[in-house]
Amino acid sequence: MTESMIFYILHTAKESPGEIMKSDPKYNCWEYMRCERQPGGKLHNTDGGCPAAIDGMSDGINNGNNGGRFCWAISGTFCFGEVQGNYAKKIQGCMDCDFFWLVADEEDDLTLSANGLCDTNRKGKMSSNGNILASGVTSPDQ
Repeated sequence: MTESMIFYILHTAKESPGEIMKSDPKYNCWEYMRCERQPGGKLHNTDGGCPAAIDGMSDGINNGNNGGRFCWAISGTFCFGEVQGNYAKKIQGCMDCDFFWLVADEEDDLTLSANGLCDTNRKGKMSSNGNILASGVTSPDQ
């Protein structure tokens, strides 16, 4: 019997394999990028904390802690080796980030902007809620 078979046999009464897969953790940006700028991280006190890691107003958006799964909408994050600007200035660069597409793939209804003006469907295609007109955006691999 293989190790995975033993795991399944021991867990059949509690959880199905689908339920086990759903319980995989959803990473916050600082965990995925391993930047160490979150409170308690190695670089937080020396190089400065990341606004996404402490933005309590964004807590829970896209199922993240603070702004950890909404970093593209938070000004002043440290990405690609430099401090980023506001949403309008950085969103195109964020769309080149693997983490952005990971979140887009994991969330059924991705919140894209700080004002909730645009949301995306499961595969990252933007749609308008009526307040603005949004153009279609697709993942680079689609």
